[in-house]
Amino acid sequence: MRDERLIELAARQFNRLSRQQLLELGIGQRAIERRVTSGRLAIVDRGVYAIPPVLDHDVWGPRMAAILTAPDTVLSHGSAGAAGGFWKHHLPFETVTRPGNGGPRRHGGVRVYRSTVLADDCTAIRGIPCTTVPRTVLDLGRVVGMRSLATAVREAVRLELTTVHALADCVGRHHRRPGTRRLAGVLARYSGLPIERARSGAEVRAMEILRNAGRPLPELNARLAGEEADLSWGSLRLIIEIDGAPFHLDVGEDARKQAAWESHAWAVRRLPAEDVYERPDRLLSLAPIAA
Repeated sequence: MRDERLIELAARQFNRLSRQQLLELGIGQRAIERRVTSGRLAIVDRGVYAIPPVLDHDVWGPRMAAILTAPDTVLSHGSAGAAGGFWKHHLPFETVTRPGNGGPRRHGGVRVYRSTVLADDCTAIRGIPCTTVPRTVLDLGRVVGMRSLATAVREAVRLELTTVHALADCVGRHHRRPGTRRLAGVLARYSGLPIERARSGAEVRAMEILRNAGRPLPELNARLAGEEADLSWGSLRLIIEIDGAPFHLDVGEDARKQAAWESHAWAVRRLPAEDVYERPDRLLSLAPIAA
């Protein structure tokens, strides 16, 4: 019975099993060692096993093995990009991210990164936990060159795995992480808009709408009266705040910022983020018209 359950689990996991999973199946450490000695199990990574034969050309087995090396591990960086189909570079090792702090470390065939902000950036590909496409691209921005990063953005968008707006949202949520400035620069060039300071996809979409309508383009997230304003036209003393974006989760803070701007003679208009996408005419009704 135990071996049947072992085989069933291995079949669901690209022929990979963690030591903890074997223990949970009732196969103790000595029994694991006997299976390895007799050739019924093969060690493929630290604490990870496979049922022989282990196929050399299989790419999914090593990916599954990488996330089984420790609890709460997800495929990330180049490995997540390869699993998603938009990162084609050869990887000499698998890359994963685990909760915690500290720089990357190599453990056998796995390079391990740490992060304290993973909860909202995880998904699964063929049953393997991994970072979402926007988070994967953001993480790549920390470790690859600008040309490779631009290729990753282009491929992910071309394959309809993400959008420029979703990538900008990710930049906004993680604006202090390494790689965000580089990704913001790539997005600005990709879209042909001055959006290096964009904090959300709604801001990027707003810039597209204004450009396509021939309206004057605002500054993004300029610091006015000591506070960052989403869209601003200095010559007109006009600010448009897009509510509901990542930086508008605190109503009290929004009210405080608006009071500061109005005390310095700025006119402040507010627009829900969903209107930017679904009712762009409302943005145009608030924005200035070219002279």
